[in-house]
Amino acid sequence: MPIRDGGGVAAPELPAGQALELPGRGTTFVRHIVNDSRPDAPTLVLLHGWTASADLNFFTCYRGLADDYNVLAIDHRGHGRGIRSRKRLRLEDCADDAVAACDALGIDRLVPVGYSMGGIIAQLLWHRHRERVSGLVLCATSGYFVRSREERLSLLGITGLAALARLTPAQARRWLTEQLYLQRRAEHWEPWAIEEAALHDWRTVLEAGRAIGNFSSREWIGEVDVPTSVVITMRDRVVPVRRQMRLYESIPGAEAFRVDGDHDVVIANPARFMPVLLRACARVAERVAP
Repeated sequence: MPIRDGGGVAAPELPAGQALELPGRGTTFVRHIVNDSRPDAPTLVLLHGWTASADLNFFTCYRGLADDYNVLAIDHRGHGRGIRSRKRLRLEDCADDAVAACDALGIDRLVPVGYSMGGIIAQLLWHRHRERVSGLVLCATSGYFVRSREERLSLLGITGLAALARLTPAQARRWLTEQLYLQRRAEHWEPWAIEEAALHDWRTVLEAGRAIGNFSSREWIGEVDVPTSVVITMRDRVVPVRRQMRLYESIPGAEAFRVDGDHDVVIANPARFMPVLLRACARVAERVAP
């Protein structure tokens, strides 16, 4: 049954959430589900994609994952109710934010589950905090996102918009939000989702787009030494399948899990996506050393 969440618009049933102060970093928003029947189960840290929030990306997944795992979902900087900062967004800071949230909640070891941009953050989380990461689940993502001339031109456009968003007043930023995003989504999104997206700080979100374009893990991704599942979205029109496959092939001992869907399959067809995600998480859990 839908419940009232956030600003009062009917939303799907969601687990309890809280504002969480991360010392020296700011205040973010998390949903933390403790599995009372399996307290020693791995903790999955859900890392959402670009222009989403934890809820927009994973609201179809919370219940299924919570049956077998402890779950922590976090809003990234500038997204949803994530940290607000005048500093330029770095995806490395998003990875560190996730670890700081785990510190605040007493979580020592974790399995990042990253979707799209969240897959980048998951890779960085392992790279920067290897002692904390037990395994990885990487979904609809890649070790790099920009290669062609067309992609670089698109990145330049995002970079320019990010600079504009830094300079314009709040009223102009609100206009930018409506023009670039909400008007295009309103036909297809439920009202609660539109309200959730309206929480974004678009200056930071646009900077995240630039950071995605500049990211590459190709120099070090082959060093990953924890159990890894790569969920490949086989009809993806955002992250080419060949790049998802290269990521899988670059990680020693990784296992691939294919789902017949586009980049948004987690939302568009959860009945197809969730069984694959559950298998991917289960394989990592089985391989994690006790």
